[in-house]
Amino acid sequence: MSVMEGKRLSAPRVVLGVAVASALAAGGVVGTQWWSARADTPHAAPWTAGYVDVTATPTYAFEEGRSADHRDVVLSFVVAGKGGGCTPTWGTAYTMDEAADRLDLDRRIARLRQQGGDLAVSFGGQRNRELAITCTDATELAAAYGAVLDRYDTDTMDLDLEGAALADEASSVRRAEAVADLQRQRRAAGESLAVWLTLPVAPTGLTEEGTTAVDRFLAAGVDLAGVNAMTMDYGAARGDASMLRASEDALTAVQRQLGVLYERRGTHLSDGTLWSKVGATPMIGQNDVRDEVFTLDDAKALNAFAHDRGVGRMSFWSANRDATCGSNYVDVRMVSTACSGVAQGEATFTDVLGEGFDGALNAGAGARTTPEPTETAQQDDPATSPYPIWQQSAAYLKGTKVTWHRSVYVAKWWTRGDLPDDPVLNAWETPWQLVGPVLPGDRPAPAPTLPAGTFPEWSGKTEYRKGDQVLLEGVPYEAKWWNQAASPAAASVDPDGSPWRQLTIEQADAR
Repeated sequence: MSVMEGKRLSAPRVVLGVAVASALAAGGVVGTQWWSARADTPHAAPWTAGYVDVTATPTYAFEEGRSADHRDVVLSFVVAGKGGGCTPTWGTAYTMDEAADRLDLDRRIARLRQQGGDLAVSFGGQRNRELAITCTDATELAAAYGAVLDRYDTDTMDLDLEGAALADEASSVRRAEAVADLQRQRRAAGESLAVWLTLPVAPTGLTEEGTTAVDRFLAAGVDLAGVNAMTMDYGAARGDASMLRASEDALTAVQRQLGVLYERRGTHLSDGTLWSKVGATPMIGQNDVRDEVFTLDDAKALNAFAHDRGVGRMSFWSANRDATCGSNYVDVRMVSTACSGVAQGEATFTDVLGEGFDGALNAGAGARTTPEPTETAQQDDPATSPYPIWQQSAAYLKGTKVTWHRSVYVAKWWTRGDLPDDPVLNAWETPWQLVGPVLPGDRPAPAPTLPAGTFPEWSGKTEYRKGDQVLLEGVPYEAKWWNQAASPAAASVDPDGSPWRQLTIEQADAR
């Protein structure tokens, strides 16, 4: 995800975002609602750690940091060497021993810990080859991962999966098997291993490759600490949304997708637990996409959103860049590896994003994911439902609102038999968009009625032609084609098959 890594939007991210943009209204989500009651399951305190590009020039002194309050870091990226194989390197430039010698990396890490900080190691990134691509033996791959974690004495690994690391099926399967094996080994020895998947997102959430990656890890038996969303570089998928809104939508979608993926593997998790397994990683300041700038105000608002939802992790790319560019850096729209491109004054993104994220990076490494009680679906009461309760046999036109399980949904296109709260992974898979919950005091919306005599009363004996208008119990209808003895009342149940369509009062008045 670094500037040096040359992060670009993958085609699936752009296509996915464009394809579903018209299907999403502002703030809409599908399926599980974030406002539903959270379980009482205790979670580790949320933590923050900025990514550090270990091989970037100029070298960033992460051991000293830019903040006295937030010293934890995610060192990146460990990848395969230029020649491939199973030997881990820092950005293809240094082996672990070479980094100790030429970068003083081991000594600087010791200094970081003297200062009260801790670290995770990130494997992958966009530019180079993640170890699983070139290390074709799962046992050797697990050993390579483990050697790096042992070298730096950390029990938290971050897998930044982009490009080929996501697209290549064989390495994806091998990676999941190796990490599962490594985690089992450590747990059997009484040790811990927290595994975070850092994945690209669109405002609609994880791409198909991203959800596949998560599912492969779950299928292999990996107990994921969470999924960290790279809320950055949206490109065309962002549309007219602000960077903040796109990021909030992406995180909301990821939380929902994560719930669906766990459910499909037989593990029900509460909303609160799912949010604790979500991480956010914006690219501070100027993003790689030229018209995308993530400001300090965005950072403050995203921090508030994350606290409100219960996000478990806050990171950013990168700590190297958390400073105002100097006067010699003329074009701040060109992304720098050493400054943010925005005027920060005395403020740092480290402190603004990390406000209140005071947990220790490794505190939740020993946590285990366990199924939680399934919440009973809330039953709908016609007396307190603002819109008709959804029926499987009914057909619904675009724009029709229904009530289902104490929530209101609106149809995005014609639909029949599709559950409004069907747990789909992507918004484009369902014709329904969640509007919001049924509120206290809600009552059925009264049917629009007109005074008797406005139109003729409907009669089963009368022949009607296209355009004829009638009243049935005060409700106005208009004939779509010739008919006789077809009651307009059926229009609400079968809007396509009925020869009648119900008019709004405004439509009736216009006539």
